[in-house]
Amino acid sequence: MDTRDTPEQAELRRTASRLAGELGPRTVTDLDDRERNQRLAEAVRGTGWLELRHDDGEGKPLASGVEAAIIAEALGQAVAGVPFAGPTLAADLARRAGAQPIDGAVVGFAPDLVGAAVVAGTATDAPILAVDHAAQGPVAAYVLVADGDGYRLALARGEGTSDGADLTRNVHQLPPGTSLDPVAEQSRLLSREDLDAWTTLGLVLTSADMVGLMRGVLDVTVEYAKERKQYGVAIGTFQAVQHLLAEAQCLVEGAFSAAVYPAWAVDELAPAEALTAGRVAKAYAARAARTVCETAVQVHGGIGNTWDCIVHVHLRRALLSSEWFGGDGEQLRQLERSRLGVVDGLS
Repeated sequence: MDTRDTPEQAELRRTASRLAGELGPRTVTDLDDRERNQRLAEAVRGTGWLELRHDDGEGKPLASGVEAAIIAEALGQAVAGVPFAGPTLAADLARRAGAQPIDGAVVGFAPDLVGAAVVAGTATDAPILAVDHAAQGPVAAYVLVADGDGYRLALARGEGTSDGADLTRNVHQLPPGTSLDPVAEQSRLLSREDLDAWTTLGLVLTSADMVGLMRGVLDVTVEYAKERKQYGVAIGTFQAVQHLLAEAQCLVEGAFSAAVYPAWAVDELAPAEALTAGRVAKAYAARAARTVCETAVQVHGGIGNTWDCIVHVHLRRALLSSEWFGGDGEQLRQLERSRLGVVDGLS
């Protein structure tokens, strides 16, 4: 694979970065600016980014995982509070099932957030978490219903309750007993390979989001280190601070390098091989994001965890992205099973 952006991808990266930077929050109080939030949501919808994984008419997505990852990274860098990964994952799952994506729908997850919720019967039997859903209106979440050797889609609808540490993305919980509606015009059952490929896309988007988060929080922290003075000099001149920021930069570049391959592989390689690449990237990015965001809070000192500083917003978002589709521990356990044949951990 060629890891360089094509001219079109480079332009997409510039456009996404500029749009997210202009309309994303600059302070914590900006998160409550409804007018700004609405402008951002309308801009993302107007660009067609929510349709990147829609069917191109031949069963393939309109855009590759690389383009989707570019958008996810840009929105993460700006901690932009607009649904993207949720609707994109829902559209990709519907495409694989041969169904028309439902506007505004996301995918319902089990409470551990590792995978799409699997239900039996005509109602849910456990809480369903709808991640990255729009703040307004009722929740519509796809769930999986076992059918022979495959799965068909059903739709859980309800008001739900919103919870979670992430201040930029909604996590709605639908209670047990939520009724299910059939998804019309589903032309095929989802196979295990379909779900592996879809999971890879989820790992790609969450990893790209964390790469963007790390870039954004590091930019903010470096600028702060240049301006904040102690003992009459900028703290950025202190060797201890320089070492922290240099290590953080290395982690960012390492996470980006790991995330590029599965973004390409999701559409180009066999599902099992792509999934392995996605797990490697997610394990690296999850650990790196936690370290980089906590470093940013540390460099900011006491102000880093207050409403006067935005760096903790990056950390909060990174915590959700790291657990969505499974954190580093979950990915490493799965890699042990697939690569080493280990069932219950190394002995």
